[in-house]
Amino acid sequence: EAHLVESGGEPVEAGGSLRLACTASRFSFDGSDMAWSRQAPGNECELVSSISVDGITYYADAVKGRFSISLDNAKNTVFLRMNGLKPEDTGVYFCAPSGGNSYAGPGTLCNFWGQGTQVTVSS
Repeated sequence: EAHLVESGGEPVEAGGSLRLACTASRFSFDGSDMAWSRQAPGNECELVSSISVDGITYYADAVKGRFSISLDNAKNTVFLRMNGLKPEDTGVYFCAPSGGNSYAGPGTLCNFWGQGTQVTVSS
């Protein structure tokens, strides 16, 4: 069964940095757009960033200029570099295909492919 494993989340103070990683098991990123999304308690899943098969990136306005997404096809890993973290960045971060061959449809960006990784930013 294909699944994704997110890692790198931990408690951090405001202004700090983290790098999240998403590795794949029985899953290839080839032909798929990949996305990072987050979900805070009581909130809906929020798309944070994505990278297309052509390398085109998207960032939500809330993270633009602070976050950077990258893909290492050789390692079958997608990264999210987060700088200048704010308390409002707190949440569980998930990676998932957002388009292309492996996209599973609406509602699958959070809580579908993996367990996510917790990011907690204190003020």
